[in-house]
Amino acid sequence: MMALFGVVVYCGGWVFVSWHRHMLIMLLGLEMMMLGLFGLLGTFSGVFGGEGVVLVFLTFVVCEGSIGLGLLVGIVRSFGDDNFNNFSVLQC
Repeated sequence: MMALFGVVVYCGGWVFVSWHRHMLIMLLGLEMMMLGLFGLLGTFSGVFGGEGVVLVFLTFVVCEGSIGLGLLVGIVRSFGDDNFNNFSVLQC
């Protein structure tokens, strides 16, 4: 089971690194990595008895996701799309 979560973290990292042109794909890769880490923490919390750590981690993941989506909406409203090649600081 831990190997499956390790593969999920690895695939999420691969998506995050290789599809870095669109912000939405990067956010999905980041969420995939966090899902794998959540599974690993859930597996280890049964062994060590740290259920509180899992809830704190899940809270931070939800906050990270909402901040990421807020940034995505702001970028799409400002620039028209989420493609990183079109961003220019001089334009704003």
